[in-house]
Amino acid sequence: MSVTETSGTSTSLPQSRLARSAVVVAAAVVTALVVDLVLWAVGLVAGGSFEHTDAGEVMSAAPGGVVLMSVVPLTVGLAVAALLTLWWNGFARIAQVVGALLPLATIQGTISADFDTPSTVALTLMHVVIAVVVVVSLEMLRARD
Repeated sequence: MSVTETSGTSTSLPQSRLARSAVVVAAAVVTALVVDLVLWAVGLVAGGSFEHTDAGEVMSAAPGGVVLMSVVPLTVGLAVAALLTLWWNGFARIAQVVGALLPLATIQGTISADFDTPSTVALTLMHVVIAVVVVVSLEMLRARD
């Protein structure tokens, strides 16, 4: 009987940590965007307008605002965290705390704006989605190859 040694790495994942980090960041951003757009659609169906008054002018927060505020901060934050995690894996824990607290702390701005109730609920849930996606994706980055 012969024994054959096999590699423990998956052939479906990129082999380098940098490539793996890029895949995790991209997947996290796409996931958050899709979930946030679903929440926006549910908010619209529930009667939300996603409009608020700013300096006497009615402003719309969606769909462009949803896309912009889901993609840009998440992409920048996760990319920086991914690069720093390549240098020091322990940075992922710090980034998880900061990355979860920031979107949760900014919920106050949504609640204090004069959005209607369906819009406020949907936008608040979008903040929670971002926090969860940050924690989960950084946990994936933290895992050693």
